[in-house]
Amino acid sequence: MSKKEKIFVLIASAFGLGFSPVLPGTCGALLGVVIHVLIVLICPVQIQLPCLVFAFIFFCAANNILTPWAESYWESSDPGQFVLDEVAGYLFIPILFREGELWKVVLFGFILFRIFDIFKLIPPARLIDQELHGPWGILLDDLVSAGYAALFMYFIYWFGPDFLLEKS
Repeated sequence: MSKKEKIFVLIASAFGLGFSPVLPGTCGALLGVVIHVLIVLICPVQIQLPCLVFAFIFFCAANNILTPWAESYWESSDPGQFVLDEVAGYLFIPILFREGELWKVVLFGFILFRIFDIFKLIPPARLIDQELHGPWGILLDDLVSAGYAALFMYFIYWFGPDFLLEKS
């Protein structure tokens, strides 16, 4: 394997998380969680959102640039080891949902995102997953799932018991 391929594998697999034998997409999304937490803990409040947006755009761009290489390298139209879409998907949640305590946003956001992404029960996530191929097909179903997760979190925030996602 060339040095370039090693770097691409490292990036495409979210530093190896995509090689997990169990739920590689879920493990890959953990990189998004780590990035989210680090941004909130390290960056001043005024630049947290721009930093999240930058990280989100970076992973969306990396997904779109590396998808053709990953499909060829792993000989699959949606390789399981390729988890940049899950990283970008998770990072979309704290951009859309800006309320509540960090640990609750991470917990609810991660769990809801993975449920919506894995099962794709609400249209158009399943249709995108089945019909749209290439970089955008791989990415968009995750972004739709993240949107559903954020919307559900707002529902919990507005109408749920206060202890779940209490208002700040």
